[in-house]
Amino acid sequence: MKGSNSFLVAFALLGFACSLASAFDPDPLQDFCVALKDTENVFVNGKFCKDPKLAEADDFFFSGLNKPGNTSNLVGSNVTTVNVDQIPGLNTLGISLARLDFAPYGGLNPPHIHPRGTEILVVVEGTLYVGFVTSNPDNRLFTKILNPGDVFVFPIGLIHFQFNIGQTKAVAFAGLGSQNAGVITIANAVFGSNPPINPDVLTKAFQLDKNVVTYLQSRF
Repeated sequence: MKGSNSFLVAFALLGFACSLASAFDPDPLQDFCVALKDTENVFVNGKFCKDPKLAEADDFFFSGLNKPGNTSNLVGSNVTTVNVDQIPGLNTLGISLARLDFAPYGGLNPPHIHPRGTEILVVVEGTLYVGFVTSNPDNRLFTKILNPGDVFVFPIGLIHFQFNIGQTKAVAFAGLGSQNAGVITIANAVFGSNPPINPDVLTKAFQLDKNVVTYLQSRF
């Protein structure tokens, strides 16, 4: 009976470990799995793989992160993403990269989340005020002012932001723990959903006048 209980405990732990593993990008079962781009009308959790014998160096290559992004927009920032869509060789490897450019004082990467990956960010130019907020019920805010060479981590799924508080442009690079971490910008999702969320819902959720909610929806 004791041996049977030990087996059940071991089996339960194994199942728990497997459930954790399957919550993130799948581990590769071969050296690499270069994603195919010509699988129309077929959707899988990830990408289909090219025959390894047909893989080439360009499947693992991207050029252009040395070029500044265009920050001439309402938020004054630009994110250049390098994920599995740009480098098919990233398929199943569980990582991706991004360059973040910020206009002088006021450039903002608005509050957002990455539903499938933790982010680690390093500043290479300028000064950024960054932070993230923990989940309910505490909603603790963790912030830091970053200068060139400073690194900050944003845990998976938590709301976070980066804001340029310097008088010059700012540049940062971010690594993400997923081949496609995804991004949900909070304001865009809440006030710019398609179709729009019923204003009565947002009026009560944010404790705002309905006219304010309607105006915010018109902005997104």
